[in-house]
Amino acid sequence: MDVLRQLKAFYWPDKKLLFGSILFLMIATALGLVYPNLLRYLIDDVITPERFDLVPGLAMLVVGVITLKAINQFLHGFLGGRLGNKIAYNLRNALYDKLQTLSFQYYDKAKTGDLMSRLTADLEGIRQFIGFGFAQILNMVLMVVFGGAMMMYFNWQLTLIILLPIPILIFLALKFERKIHPAFREMRQAMSDLTTAVQENITGVRTVKSFARETHEVSKFSIRSDAYQQNQVRASSIWARFFPAMELTANLCAVILLVAGGIMVINQSMLLGEFIAFFSLIWYIIGPMWGLGFHINAYTQFKASGERVLTLLNEHVHVKNVKDAIVANDNHVAGHVRFENVTFNYPDKAPAITSLSLDAPAGSVIGFLGGTGSGKSTVIQLLMRAYNVKQGSITLDGIDIRNLDVQSLRRQIAPVFQETFLFSASIRDNIAYGVGGVTDEEIIKAAKLAKAHDFIMEMPLGYDTVVGERGMGLSGGQKQRIAIARALIKNPRILILDDATSAVDMETEHEIQAGFKELMAGRTTFIIAHRISSLRHADEIIVLDEGHVVQRGTHEQLIAQKGPYLDTYRIQYADYIEKQQAEAGRSPIPGVYEARRSSVQ
Repeated sequence: MDVLRQLKAFYWPDKKLLFGSILFLMIATALGLVYPNLLRYLIDDVITPERFDLVPGLAMLVVGVITLKAINQFLHGFLGGRLGNKIAYNLRNALYDKLQTLSFQYYDKAKTGDLMSRLTADLEGIRQFIGFGFAQILNMVLMVVFGGAMMMYFNWQLTLIILLPIPILIFLALKFERKIHPAFREMRQAMSDLTTAVQENITGVRTVKSFARETHEVSKFSIRSDAYQQNQVRASSIWARFFPAMELTANLCAVILLVAGGIMVINQSMLLGEFIAFFSLIWYIIGPMWGLGFHINAYTQFKASGERVLTLLNEHVHVKNVKDAIVANDNHVAGHVRFENVTFNYPDKAPAITSLSLDAPAGSVIGFLGGTGSGKSTVIQLLMRAYNVKQGSITLDGIDIRNLDVQSLRRQIAPVFQETFLFSASIRDNIAYGVGGVTDEEIIKAAKLAKAHDFIMEMPLGYDTVVGERGMGLSGGQKQRIAIARALIKNPRILILDDATSAVDMETEHEIQAGFKELMAGRTTFIIAHRISSLRHADEIIVLDEGHVVQRGTHEQLIAQKGPYLDTYRIQYADYIEKQQAEAGRSPIPGVYEARRSSVQ
């Protein structure tokens, strides 16, 4: 019931459908009680006294009751179906909206297959139960109450006798529920693991085939498939133990009725018609009790699905707007960024950034250099407020970004990441993704600046060419250039280039950087790169190592002092330096060969 209570917001707005469905089901159930009375009347008041002239009218009455019951059952199913579909619609939208608001911190650990399972199989389980299962359980209660009341009216002594096994049946049903619910919870988790395995395999199929690991993947899938199968078998074994016992107990009521009722008829303490009607009514008790296990089964699946869906809906959002958040006006943002003594660490990890301070006036270019895990990308993630700063502050035009509306902040920023993601859509739509209402001329201009126009026009459909999932069908350099065009067309106040030209050749990089110079004019730009050529024109270059600033300054200042920047410069420009010094008749710069050797190692 706690799951139903928490899901109330999704079905209560359509409570008219719920109550209507229940009402028509109650009417259909009540009409079903007319049959035993008509049967009693037929035997005791028509056949026994031989009043056969009443048969046609009785037959017409039966037809009318059947028709009316069928209409009410149809209305129950129609309203229940609409209710279930509306709940699924509301929940699906709420789940998708939640997925859009969840922070990067959640997706660091989330599994795509598990999320897909919650949006499909778990949602379907909820839809089925609230649309139909809940009403069926209520109908079961109504059948027992109405049928028991009529049986008490006919013969209360016989009613009490035949209901003796009912407590045993209830005990078995409750015990069944306690055992089957954990089994269904495990089954749902096993299905999530199975879905995740399939999703990962399909996404990484090129890697699998490149390393000839098909057999390994089949084996890995078989292990998860076997776990799901074992959960199914475990649940089936629980059914196999409890359902025969519940069926036997339910049929015991009918046996008791035949014996006790038969004796009463023989002793003439009960009319034959009453006995036949009683035998019909007993199934109003036995039927629901017999099907109690199925109803508990449906409820248990709903409960397990509901818990998983609610877990996602109740997931904590780490990054969200404060009350009365300031909306950054697109026309009034200068782009002055300041990091003031910023320290940050990912959950359960050492600090990724420690005491970082920097001042990036509007229009300036800040470069970051450092090895893997040095904290370069973390700086950018913090600026975009993908995570909240643990200590210190980041300001945009003097306003702490934690006080800014998150979406308005990110509208001022256009990132180009090293790992390029493209949607399964046309190239035109991928370039225009970050903004709305752009013209073809603006799209083409951005593509030309990113040096993507030529290869796009070589494609059969040009800008209307649909790229495959995650940009499949394009080379790494082509995808990266489309991503650059997507950033350029946004016309941002802050531009982020996270190793944005790592997948293109040196010549193309030089051409793209020439286009960047036009775009970066008057905009604050943050460049993360491994190539000195991408950083040398920055107003300030910050060298990071394990989250600490080890060097900072302009290109000229940094190559004039010993340190990681000079070492990287010597490695990347070793051949050029040797050539220049050979032409000048000087010996090579000490350390060049050592740096080259260490880089190879």
